[in-house]
Amino acid sequence: IRTGVQEKMNVAHKIIPKIREWGASMVTVLGYLLGLEVVGCCLGSSACTSAQSAHCKPPLQPALLLHGRSREQRYTRVADWDYIAECAELARPMPLFGRFPSEASATAVMMHVLFGCRGALIKPWLFTEIKEQRHWDISSSERLDILRDFTNYGLEHWGSDTQGVEKTRKFLLEWLSFLCRYIPVGLLEHLPQKINERPPYYIGRDYLETLMASQNVDDWIKISELLLGPVPTNFTFLPKHKANSYR
Repeated sequence: IRTGVQEKMNVAHKIIPKIREWGASMVTVLGYLLGLEVVGCCLGSSACTSAQSAHCKPPLQPALLLHGRSREQRYTRVADWDYIAECAELARPMPLFGRFPSEASATAVMMHVLFGCRGALIKPWLFTEIKEQRHWDISSSERLDILRDFTNYGLEHWGSDTQGVEKTRKFLLEWLSFLCRYIPVGLLEHLPQKINERPPYYIGRDYLETLMASQNVDDWIKISELLLGPVPTNFTFLPKHKANSYR
């Protein structure tokens, strides 16, 4: 659920106690919770292997996912983590999952589980930053290596024929429409970067870093050609996701 519909009119704190009393749960969240607990069980026991994981099924329990922004806010405002913490207390003992953006590595809110959604699309190394408690000034070549791994996985899954290459390219370009919003740590005036702050046009520390910062579709296609070769004749790409994220 979201904090509410209108900005500055939170209603989640009124709904959560009722959901807890009902013992209700969201099917998609619950399914993830079960998978998470199975993985946790297997990782916690040296005797539990992936082949045995099907038998490692903890009992289902209610859970709730809370988005720290209202429907009207979308991503144009920063998530209200104080409010999320308040709702987490109201939800106990029911687990409350919080969605966090790219700046959440500096967030001290203790949740049962944190969901990395759009923040992980913009900055997939976010989880490394959280684990190591640092801001990673990742280089453009290291970012290209991540994209290279992504394309290799795509070719492995869909095949390396023309159809497989173009299917992989399509998903790569969709991802690049999010990745271009990342601003390198070494260029920021203040930390951390916030998901709703529109950066001015800037020049990176090398050509590749500048290319990755471009919000021009033609530049995303150039990056795809570095990894997947030339695009077909008359190739065009229109990003599927157009949700407003900036103030």
